Amino acid sequence: MCDGNAVVATSKGAYKVMETASPPTFYVPATDVDFDLLVPVADTTYCEWKGTATYWALARNPAEPVGWCYERPRPRFEVIKRYLAFYPGRVDCCLDGELVRTQPGRFYGGWITSEVVGPFKGEPGTGHW
Repeated sequence: MCDGNAVVATSKGAYKVMETASPPTFYVPATDVDFDLLVPVADTTYCEWKGTATYWALARNPAEPVGWCYERPRPRFEVIKRYLAFYPGRVDCCLDGELVRTQPGRFYGGWITSEVVGPFKGEPGTGHW
């Protein structure tokens, strides 16, 4: 994940999480993230499956979250504990050399590549999903 020329994270140890009606989301180990470029955001959200998410922003723009993390995920998602996921479109994200496109909708963080086909939550007409 990049912010201009600064590399926020690079990893070969990320987990790919698949969710209903969304492109995959990738969670990067905290050890592969440059936290000197990030600051915590006070907001949290709750996912009925994973638990409470905390958010991170670029230090140069602390009002715009670029990623999130589950510090204490529910038991089924313990494997992504303290891993960060990033929003493509808020930072440049690449997967196997391909620039990732962002999932429609401000809330979602799925990664769309040439191998992923929709429709996805967040597109017009999908509010009931």
